[in-house]
Amino acid sequence: MKDKLNKKAPAIEHAIRQICGIDRTVALDGVCVMCGKEVTEDSFRDDLSKKEFTISGLCQSCQDEIFGG
Repeated sequence: MKDKLNKKAPAIEHAIRQICGIDRTVALDGVCVMCGKEVTEDSFRDDLSKKEFTISGLCQSCQDEIFGG
C-alpha cells in the first residue's frame, strides 16, 4: 500500500532527503503525519485525496479537517 501511494521519481526522493535532511519522505510508512492513524488505499474518498496523501501525508479525516470536507 505505502509503495503504491508514495511512488515518486528517484530524483524527487533524493531532493526531499537533501532539503529536509531525512531518510524517508512524507507518508512513506503509510501513516498520517498529523494524527498518526494507519492509512490504507481504500480509506480515501477519491483519487484526488489519494494524491494529496502523497503530497502532504494527511489521511482523509485530516484532509477534511484542514481543507474542509
